[in-house]
Amino acid sequence: MDWRDEGTLLSVRKHGETSAIIEVFTASHGRHAGVVRGGTSRKIAPVLQPGAQLDVAWRARLEEHLGSFTVEPLKSRAAAVMGDRAALAGLNAMTALLAFALPEREPHPRLYERSVAMFDLLGKTDAWPVAYLQWERALLEELGFGLDLTECAVTGAREDLVFVSPKSGRAVSADGAGAWADRLLPLPAELLGVVTGDLAGLADGLRTTGHFLVHGLAHSLGDKPLPEARARLVDMLSRAQAS
Repeated sequence: MDWRDEGTLLSVRKHGETSAIIEVFTASHGRHAGVVRGGTSRKIAPVLQPGAQLDVAWRARLEEHLGSFTVEPLKSRAAAVMGDRAALAGLNAMTALLAFALPEREPHPRLYERSVAMFDLLGKTDAWPVAYLQWERALLEELGFGLDLTECAVTGAREDLVFVSPKSGRAVSADGAGAWADRLLPLPAELLGVVTGDLAGLADGLRTTGHFLVHGLAHSLGDKPLPEARARLVDMLSRAQAS
């Protein structure tokens, strides 16, 4: 069994004395693991940085085996954002969430294309945190926990949508919320993809997607805790707001 594809490196860990096990996210083969022989060598180790875009060739005797990768570097993203702590935190949050959430060997081509575009946007514009928030929405949508923010779940109104139901993931208007407003999640403009420059709105949006990442996605995976890398990103962006 063998195939060749392009993918983003999600994780790497040492295997034996000289090898490494890596996970990559590809359009055609999803999240896929394999052994890189000599992966700890001076030649290959610098290439195996999370977020790197790689040309990978996988081979195994049987399809169900772990198999081995040969890799060729296409783009190093960690080096590009190394001078921007927030962007580096965004890269780490993305790779960690993809490794956490994606079923093994299940293709998600739309999410793959969106993820590659988001990786390439990190640190390139001040608006990237809002794009990251939209990427979290796309991750939830792809895995069956999408938010419906088009109209109020109570009244059907399409205006003045300011809340999200924590149970259904549907938008709720101010009128529709009534006495239940304090039990609902915030729906800031940033969650709709609007760039306002308001870090408080960004934090509210991350609070809402975080709720569904925990109570929807992570719950479906046996209540596994979300990767700490996401919490570090949220904390970094929150501290930026406070300053």
